[in-house]
Amino acid sequence: MKKFQNMISVFSLALLMTVASCSDSGSEPGPDGPPAEVNLSEQNLLRAMEITDKAVEAHFTGDGMAMARYYNPYTKIRSQEKGSVWMYTSAIEAVNAILHALKTQQEHGNAALYNEHFNKYSDLLQRLYDNADYYLGTFELTSYTQTKQWTVYGVNRGGSKGGAQVAGIENVYDDQMWLTRELLESYKITGNNAYLQKAEYLTEYVLDGWDCTRDANGEERGGITWGPGYVTKHSCSNGPIVSPLVWLHELYKDKGDEVTHRYIDLTDKQTRLTAQVKKSDYYLDFAKKIYAWQKNQLLRGDGVYDDMRGGCSPGQPQTETVNGTAYRIGTNCQDRVGPAISYNSGSMLSGGADLYRVTGDNLYLEDSRNLSDASFQYFAKLGRNKADYYTYDISGFNNWFNGVLMRGYVDVYPAYGKASDYISSFQKNLDYAYDNFLYEGFLPTNLLVGWNRDKGKNNAEGMFSFAFAAEYAVLSRYELQK
Repeated sequence: MKKFQNMISVFSLALLMTVASCSDSGSEPGPDGPPAEVNLSEQNLLRAMEITDKAVEAHFTGDGMAMARYYNPYTKIRSQEKGSVWMYTSAIEAVNAILHALKTQQEHGNAALYNEHFNKYSDLLQRLYDNADYYLGTFELTSYTQTKQWTVYGVNRGGSKGGAQVAGIENVYDDQMWLTRELLESYKITGNNAYLQKAEYLTEYVLDGWDCTRDANGEERGGITWGPGYVTKHSCSNGPIVSPLVWLHELYKDKGDEVTHRYIDLTDKQTRLTAQVKKSDYYLDFAKKIYAWQKNQLLRGDGVYDDMRGGCSPGQPQTETVNGTAYRIGTNCQDRVGPAISYNSGSMLSGGADLYRVTGDNLYLEDSRNLSDASFQYFAKLGRNKADYYTYDISGFNNWFNGVLMRGYVDVYPAYGKASDYISSFQKNLDYAYDNFLYEGFLPTNLLVGWNRDKGKNNAEGMFSFAFAAEYAVLSRYELQK
């Protein structure tokens, strides 16, 4: 696709720009009179900002930005139920995606959009992170190699900053992983070192959850449990950290910074040891072995990923005493448990693409190609709701899950051009919903069917609105970079 340079903002009062073809263009309302014509990349970004702005206005209240889980644009009713930290993070994801797209627009000659909007969303990003502290809490954890006090994000919002409940099952590792991903994205976009420091702290916490106990053959059992209060080992608590680990490797690959690596002696399989290692090596090694663990343990015969390993012994977290010190006992999980969920394949697509990019190992390229084809065949159903459109399961939280899958295809695309066919299905679905069902800046849960005729039954899930916005912003960047 032709790259457009020196494009003017749709919000300006300047002349209309010329576009290359109807298939790469659309119309957005101008400030006065007839709509201005814009190319597809800019149209995607404008829509991402529109949806995000409406969702922020509807779902967040007060100086503390408490997030209402639901909002009905027809009745204007905001739910009393507060969003979890995962749902809250979806707003950060959308804002990051917009900022990334704005920077890409600037790099391709469209400085007007960047100049008009970047500071606004950068400020919003900072406010979101500041108020994410309502989900922070502190607790002491005995892990496989140490006992340490941690300050991490709880599932539920607390009554004050730093006052959330986080012990046991009140926090899960995947929530920390999604936040780590966004913190690193924010650092790369803004250069704010505080984001990097928090990302590395959460990474340390997540890797402390890696089961480094050794089996009878001296091999690490591996895998990260869903949270410190669980024994099951999930796709969602392993795959999402692979890409952030690769990014950290890249940030430190030309530096001598070191980190403490904690592990268990291979000889007696009990003694806890430490070593100082280069951060770049440490992060990449962990990315490789977490990717390998998930592939070996959870890849199905049909080429997509199951949900978790269950049937675990012991059945709940337990400790043992070694040389007078308590440590968590390793977990053996025998059962591979479904169902296959789109984001579990999506996170491994992104992880595999990143590993291939930095290592050049064709194993990751072949994995990414196979998983791209298998996941699209499994999750995308042609004509189920509308002829010539692909339907994705939207039950439960799948609207957000599917966005992770789309991002995986975008990450794989530079090495596997066929992924463009899969990406286009998301573009078509979003555009169909926007052109036919957009109401008060909101898209319906079902993009191909629309809103419920009963206006009282149109609760919009906040994280879905942010997911749609993030998809549009990622597609904006994809259109310029492809």
